[in-house]
Amino acid sequence: MSKHKRKFIGVFDSGFGGINILRGIVKELPAYDYLYLGDTARAPYGTRSPEVVYEFTKQAVDFMFANNCELIIFACNTASSDALRKIQQEYLPKYYPNKKVLGVLIPAAEEAIIKTKNKKIGVIATEGTVCSGAFARELMKINPKIKVFQNPCPLLVPIVEAGEQNSKATKIILENYLKPIKNRGADTLILGCTHYGILENQIRKIIGSGMAIISEAKVVPKKLKDYLKRHAAIEKKISKNRIVRFFSTDLTDKFILLGSKFFGRKIKAQKISLK
Repeated sequence: MSKHKRKFIGVFDSGFGGINILRGIVKELPAYDYLYLGDTARAPYGTRSPEVVYEFTKQAVDFMFANNCELIIFACNTASSDALRKIQQEYLPKYYPNKKVLGVLIPAAEEAIIKTKNKKIGVIATEGTVCSGAFARELMKINPKIKVFQNPCPLLVPIVEAGEQNSKATKIILENYLKPIKNRGADTLILGCTHYGILENQIRKIIGSGMAIISEAKVVPKKLKDYLKRHAAIEKKISKNRIVRFFSTDLTDKFILLGSKFFGRKIKAQKISLK
């Protein structure tokens, strides 16, 4: 297949936490071609206003569709909570009526509802995601009887991006963040930020084996597989050369280093700017 005819599944994140989700997707669906975009120059999105997140996300969508993505997954929870609905309902119908954009919130919420036995679900996420109330909204849409306990965890993204996930300080910080959720008796915990999957082992040690952990890197690939089965017209368009391309708005050694670590093998990336 010639280069200009390649059609990709796009995965977008504000930084490189989404590479963790991409890794899960490629493992589950290895045949397809993928394009990853990390807006690292403007990360994190979690502390920004919904208006700014929407503008940034629109620019990412434009870039990805201009570069032959048929379908985009917002691996970024902040973009999924602050921008996804508006992009799907207003932006796509106007500019890209034949394209699709999916988020990570609903797959995680659906899985949490399946797993919980006592209807008490904890969510750890960025400030932006917690303030948006998106997880609580999606969970209660499925089951209004669910009790949701959310805790913003602003220090976790910088910790992961600094490669400090195994430090003693991280253990103390995690204990503080998880304590209120444990105390409220939640039996299921949603890791509501792409970076947090990297901390799953540490989180498990703190919360014990009794609480179910919902990690988007495990849930989203299965949901995507199911989605492609149900949408054969989209699936047919995506090329299958096992190509994975990486783009970043701020290409640093750290992006390559941590991106390779998150992806499980060495990556190469290209720097782009979003307008």
